[in-house]
Amino acid sequence: MSSLVIAGITFVCTFGGAVFGMVLRGVLPDPHLSSDSKDVVKMGTGLIATMSALVLGLLIASAKSTLDAQRTGFQQMATNVVLLDRTLAHYGPEAKAPRELLHKTVGSAIDRLWPADGSPKSGLDAPEFTANGTALYEAIRDLAPTTDAQRASQAQDLQISADVAKTRWLLSQRDEGSIPKPFLAILVFWLSVLFTSFGLFSPRNGTVIVVLLVCALSVASALLLIVDMSEPFTGLFQISSTSLRNALGQLGQ
Repeated sequence: MSSLVIAGITFVCTFGGAVFGMVLRGVLPDPHLSSDSKDVVKMGTGLIATMSALVLGLLIASAKSTLDAQRTGFQQMATNVVLLDRTLAHYGPEAKAPRELLHKTVGSAIDRLWPADGSPKSGLDAPEFTANGTALYEAIRDLAPTTDAQRASQAQDLQISADVAKTRWLLSQRDEGSIPKPFLAILVFWLSVLFTSFGLFSPRNGTVIVVLLVCALSVASALLLIVDMSEPFTGLFQISSTSLRNALGQLGQ
């Protein structure tokens, strides 16, 4: 479910709850709207507001952490790719084939993760990524070193390629989003109850409706940011391809 859909659902539930509260205000008998009843409702909604604020804060921190981890992971991967190309170059002309395969693998990854034609994006756990990584590892393993320097270079190349694969698999565990949908559903329910209480004890006038509308939009936008940051390949906060593209430009030099 996209961040825009979740934000839309949140807005409808919260503002709809406020409208429902206003309607309910005109139906309930006067004793239900007395000052004593209002005090009890305020205590209950105060508890819900506190829990909602804490959950929103935790979700924002979690989503930001996911986004930062993805960005750092791609930067680390780009660094290892350039380092792998350099160590292969030090191996000698015999490593030309693995270097060309590395260039092809990185270029294919960029095209699939950030397609220029807007087609659906592949995840990092896509089979083609695994196949390309396996082929690169086997190409390095099949090199036949004849000197101690080449043997040391081959061992280093194998280690770096394994590190690249490990980073890719770690990133693939986060690229589907990190916020459980039931968690969001419970939070939206709390917010809906909160806005219903707002409408229950609010007068029916234009100012109140506009304020509640703005508040509902603000809450919905918060959910939009949270979900968007937890999905690094879609939406407003996408992971940039700059690090891998810069690494691609360094390959073969």
